[in-house]
Amino acid sequence: MNALVRSIVVLGAAAAAATAGAPAPAAVSCHKIAARGNGQDLGGGSTTATITDGGLLEGTTAGSLVITGLSGTVASFEGMIVFTVNRATLTATVAGTFDVATGAFSATSSSLAGTGKLAGATGSLALAGVEDLSSGSFTETVTGEVCADLAP
Repeated sequence: MNALVRSIVVLGAAAAAATAGAPAPAAVSCHKIAARGNGQDLGGGSTTATITDGGLLEGTTAGSLVITGLSGTVASFEGMIVFTVNRATLTATVAGTFDVATGAFSATSSSLAGTGKLAGATGSLALAGVEDLSSGSFTETVTGEVCADLAP
């Protein structure tokens, strides 16, 4: 065997040995979200909801929102929505609008942060719905995509 072939064989064996005990790469998978929510405006910027048909996000939410402006009947807001799901939480930092005359609202996430099986999650979410202004109850849709390594 010539020196070049011997070097290639030795380098290949060394590379195989170095990776044999290495952990497998993360198995990140992305999941489309198309969920429904039924909730309650608790006042003071606090909300709670039950999320159904949510796959990864099936569970409950708690929102903490602050008004950042008002133009006509449309208030802008920002804050956090915390999804509590099976063995995890997902916090979405959101910004959106709420029409104080009709109850229509919408928000989009600027970042996601997870714990448990959703640690390291990325993606984006959009929430849209209508609040009954007399009772504070609301219905919403939650759409988007959440990517996470669900293996751990």
